[in-house]
Amino acid sequence: MNLNAKKNLSNEDLIILESEMNKVRKNKTPAWLLWIFTGGIGGHRYYLGDIGYAVGMTFLNWATLGIWGLVDAFFINERIRRKNEEEELNIIKKMIQ
Repeated sequence: MNLNAKKNLSNEDLIILESEMNKVRKNKTPAWLLWIFTGGIGGHRYYLGDIGYAVGMTFLNWATLGIWGLVDAFFINERIRRKNEEEELNIIKKMIQ
């Protein structure tokens, strides 16, 4: 988590951070809906910004008989958490500069 990066921010900075995160935060519901309806072609990965994985899934998932899409379901929640942490850290870095 980004607790160390947040500890030096003022209350106003934390409010700004939360506001900026609300603009870029990735949510589980759209990701899971995309996985349900477009998981075989990597729709959820496009949503999360994992373009390389998404393109790979679009063109190679048929070769794995759809298993890649099924296995990927076990990683969606963790990827959303990591993606949001990355976005938060990027915003904090911009605020500090």
